[in-house]
Amino acid sequence: MYDPRMRKLADVLIDHSVRLQKGETVYIEAFDVPTEMVEVLLDKVYEVGGVPMLALRSARLLRKLLIGADQKTLSQIGEVELVKMKKAQAYIGMRGSYNITENSDVPAEKTDMFMKCWSGPVHTEWRVPNTKWVVLRWPTSSMAQQAQMSTEGFEDFYFDTCTLDYSKMSKAMDPLVSVLERTDKVRIVGPGTDLSFSIKDIPVVKCDGERNIPDGEIYTAPVKDSVNGTISYNARSLYQGKIFENVVLKFKDGKVVEATSSDTESLNVILDTDEGARYVGEFAIGVNPFVNKAMLDTLFDEKIAGSIHFTPGNAYQEADNGNKSNVHWDLVLVQTPEWGGGEIYFDGLLVRKDGRFVIDELKGLNPENLV
Repeated sequence: MYDPRMRKLADVLIDHSVRLQKGETVYIEAFDVPTEMVEVLLDKVYEVGGVPMLALRSARLLRKLLIGADQKTLSQIGEVELVKMKKAQAYIGMRGSYNITENSDVPAEKTDMFMKCWSGPVHTEWRVPNTKWVVLRWPTSSMAQQAQMSTEGFEDFYFDTCTLDYSKMSKAMDPLVSVLERTDKVRIVGPGTDLSFSIKDIPVVKCDGERNIPDGEIYTAPVKDSVNGTISYNARSLYQGKIFENVVLKFKDGKVVEATSSDTESLNVILDTDEGARYVGEFAIGVNPFVNKAMLDTLFDEKIAGSIHFTPGNAYQEADNGNKSNVHWDLVLVQTPEWGGGEIYFDGLLVRKDGRFVIDELKGLNPENLV
């Protein structure tokens, strides 16, 4: 017997997120996800006349594969996966996590090889620009522990967050899209942070449940060489199997010229992956009313109402500033009072203070207006 909320989630994924049409192929990639959820998702695909391709994966087995892999191994897998991805018009990536640091002992050179031979060509270069895609987590006791919640309490939070009324949120996002589209200079101020950049003529994209679940962000990108100043991120981040705290990046003419954190050495190894890793590919504002604290999971943390993320690495094609990289690292700064507060200015005008929009045009995105 499956949880009926699984069916509601499947409806959101197929009908709203990827809008699967009759005859279209969807590639479902499920990491450590219960069989029951995959079954419900397959039922929904067949119900709308879709064609499923299915890959069941294990994070533990992927670690074992990477530990022993050489370039030939990963290149061959990458070539096969790319052929499969090119057959699909839609992609659903669902990932559970029994151990959030499963890949912490995978050597950096193996992770880099994985990104260049497999993940980069298949996902960054093909899947993102060429398919209707959505990625999401699956609730596990490990995730509940990260969020410092009971397993049952986290499951309730997960389904509430992932199945909210995204059509209502989408309409409320439109004014912010309009404001960002006519903005040139952005300034972000807070404890340890004073950062300025331009977003002039860069497209603005609202994320309303079509790419991530949970969703709730509006993103663009800085003009590549316009970023100057310092940003001190206050949300912990898990990237490439390692946990980073207190990440501070200093920019000059768009490039990270100084980077420190709880693991400064590993941080700089990631930023030296390629030339584009030290430039920023995304600036986004989080607005999901159900996500109000960081839980060491990027897909949730980047949606925190009152947050921003400022992302070293690859720019999305929809809001392209020309930066290319195998890295795309969504580092999060929360500006609510509990996290130290802060301000966002557009062309010198204060638009958000301590995580709340203060101009009438944007107040519809404050949490109480979205639930």
